Amino acid sequence: MGAAFAQRLRAAGWEVIGFDLAPTCQQRARKLGVDLARDNAAVFALCDRVLLSLPTLRETKMVLREARHDLRPGQLLLDTTTGEPEQTVAIHRRLAALGVRYLDTTISGNSEQVAAGDDVLTMVGGDADAFAATRGLLRVLTSRVRHVGPAGSGARMKLVTNLVLGLNRAVLAEGLCFAEKLGFTRRAALEVLVASKAYSAIMDTKGEKMVREDFTPQARLSQHLKDVRLMVRAARAAQFKLPFTHVHRQLLEAAERAGLGALDNSALIKVLAGGKAR
Repeated sequence: MGAAFAQRLRAAGWEVIGFDLAPTCQQRARKLGVDLARDNAAVFALCDRVLLSLPTLRETKMVLREARHDLRPGQLLLDTTTGEPEQTVAIHRRLAALGVRYLDTTISGNSEQVAAGDDVLTMVGGDADAFAATRGLLRVLTSRVRHVGPAGSGARMKLVTNLVLGLNRAVLAEGLCFAEKLGFTRRAALEVLVASKAYSAIMDTKGEKMVREDFTPQARLSQHLKDVRLMVRAARAAQFKLPFTHVHRQLLEAAERAGLGALDNSALIKVLAGGKAR
């Protein structure tokens, strides 16, 4: 996702300074025209607006520790990491005490969609004035931007959208497998589903991958399992049951045990079909 953001910003004429631990990501960044900093702290020292795109909030906290001497009042941090909402709120409070404005800036879409300029939504939690100060930058990243509430709201809404997206994906996989058992091909079933009232946008992004069993990752299965576990914890804290999500988690855990975790999340269909990892 970080590369997709850099591509969008460079195409719009922004100067981008960045850092990544992975040599392959550094090479890609250079090709996109990103000026590579020597480390994380240097990015914070050089930039008034910093965009974080990390696997979990654990990495966010590590980066902030490394940059603690370069954090300063008025600095804006946009964190696109999907994490536990309460941890997000805690980070916001710690940074607010330093005068640093922190926004949990979650994305409803994958990196390919962001890079292509598709219809992708950014959901932002945090102070309204900080959101207003970054709106121009955010509109470069995605076509739609919405301020959804105070700190933690972006993280909470991301769990809601990912819950519905994930269940749509699981239902599509189950439906295609069911169609096969009834004597139809996956492709024939997908074509009918798309033309019917059962249609959902997930069929456009994941239907063909399930039909062809092309599981080149757009978003990895294990990453969504991490999000589902966050949903379960958030629901427990809210004293709310998620019956469908508990079943979904079991399916994703079975997929991970089968060695499918690094593949696209559409590889869930392999578990429902009773197949093995290739």
